[in-house]
Amino acid sequence: MYILVPMDTDEVDEAKITKVFDAKVWAQIAIEEGEVVEILHHERYDGFENISEAVVFMDDGENPMPFIELGMMTLVAHMQKSIDDIVEAYLFRELHDMAY
Repeated sequence: MYILVPMDTDEVDEAKITKVFDAKVWAQIAIEEGEVVEILHHERYDGFENISEAVVFMDDGENPMPFIELGMMTLVAHMQKSIDDIVEAYLFRELHDMAY
């Protein structure tokens, strides 16, 4: 599964989720059998070779339509900020569906 996250930097250890409009880079996180396999970065959310199945927003105030049109699930990480926290919350189904 591929999860898309707008980030403030491509430094994996320091990166924090940000609003879509403020994203400096997009992280595409590949998860297989409950583990992170790979983290790719691109300037555009639609610039990855593989199609993402889900996008994670930092709050419900984002515009999900461009991502819904691409067939992505829209999730919200209200408390999680780092890639590790977001992946853990995803695996334990602690991310919320977007309220739009």
